[in-house]
Amino acid sequence: MAPTPTTFDLAEKAADRGAVAAALAGAAPACFWLDTAERPEPRPPVSADLDADLAVVGGGYTGLWTALMAKERNPRRRVVLLEGRRIGWAASGRNGGFCQSSLTHGEANGLKHLPRENQQLVRLGLENLREIREALERYRIDCDWEETGSLEVATEPHQVDWLRGMAEPGGAEFLGRNAVRAEVRSPTYLAGLWNRRGTAMVNPAKLAWGLARACADLGVRIHEGTPVRGLRREGAGVVLSTDGGEVRAAKAALGTNAFPSLLRRTRLFTVPVYDYALVTEPLTARQVESVGWWHRQGVSDLNNRFHYYRLTADNRILFGGYDALYHFGRSMRPEYEHSEATYRRLAAHFQATFPQLKGVLFTHAWGGAIDTCSRFFPFFMRAHGDPQAGYTGLGVAATRFGANVMLDLLDGARTERTSLEMVRRKPVPFPPEPLAWAGMRLTAAAMVRQDRNAGKRGPWLRCADALGMGFDS
Repeated sequence: MAPTPTTFDLAEKAADRGAVAAALAGAAPACFWLDTAERPEPRPPVSADLDADLAVVGGGYTGLWTALMAKERNPRRRVVLLEGRRIGWAASGRNGGFCQSSLTHGEANGLKHLPRENQQLVRLGLENLREIREALERYRIDCDWEETGSLEVATEPHQVDWLRGMAEPGGAEFLGRNAVRAEVRSPTYLAGLWNRRGTAMVNPAKLAWGLARACADLGVRIHEGTPVRGLRREGAGVVLSTDGGEVRAAKAALGTNAFPSLLRRTRLFTVPVYDYALVTEPLTARQVESVGWWHRQGVSDLNNRFHYYRLTADNRILFGGYDALYHFGRSMRPEYEHSEATYRRLAAHFQATFPQLKGVLFTHAWGGAIDTCSRFFPFFMRAHGDPQAGYTGLGVAATRFGANVMLDLLDGARTERTSLEMVRRKPVPFPPEPLAWAGMRLTAAAMVRQDRNAGKRGPWLRCADALGMGFDS
């Protein structure tokens, strides 16, 4: 079968370049969530040697939840959290704010990799989401929490039957063309799947800042501007080296996400990829009415190169995804946080998705790195007796689950979580360079071909499936 251009291939080709340029002309190259006077002042770095019962490395969601719940479990435990730059500055503060219950980056991906425990993981994910809401209420964390549910949309004919097959009596509801466009008015929609539970929208930066405040209130010692340069075993504990002093701890938990692990032998399990997003100016009441979006669901499409988008608290539209860029050598550089080509592509896709919003301007454009493992959902490893966790997207909620797993492992507790195959089994590692770069390029090209070939997986993706690698959206 000859490849067929997708809806967004055609949209990009037909885009009015002048309109795209005009929409992006005033966009600040900065993350919308972090570009606010509400951002707290940074806490001071480590300036002397410290002792702790638990040292947490990383001031994103994983580290924050780990520190918070460590104190909840044992208020007398001395917990130190070390952040290399500022709380929530990386993936935790730059994401789209989709707080979803899935622990496996979607149920289809869970069925692919862990079919025997998928339903258990669905239940645990929903429990975890409920517990997040309860924690926000308990600590009075205002992060614009909205339990909106999610809307998956078909933009290609073959995806309609996919959605129809995913509908469940009393659960996710299939919406035909007219019904889905009654929810959100886009000429690109052919069908939809509305799941009323399992997804909340949040302001991700405010969530990180609120968790940090809650940690501090419980007695967690937080140091920002403190990159950890090394980790070594010393006696029954560990020592973390920083520019301002050494932190000696009985145990350590590592939540460094896309950044190179402090433990060299774990580095082949993840690669960093860069994701990008745009945010519009606030919509007028008339513009909001032209789109509908009455239930404010988080929206995503079913392509391998998928878009995700949502309304903010002040009725802007965040529109992101599609490109996921990997750079040779697993390299991470500040200049990778922006991609003008991706911004133009996203703007063209936005204008095709919502032609009624012609003339709406973007105020912010940014990117950031997330880690990717070969199965596209969290995994856990132990070294020196201490755990670390890794994620691939959909981490806003999954990080709390991951923190609970790490604390179970630290405490030597046998729980339902630690018995999971998800926790006990590691993903297939990526090869070293140049094989990793070649494999990423081949996989990206194969996923594009799948989108253009009515969703049929080619030989390269079937081979990855057989090896236990790859993503099923």
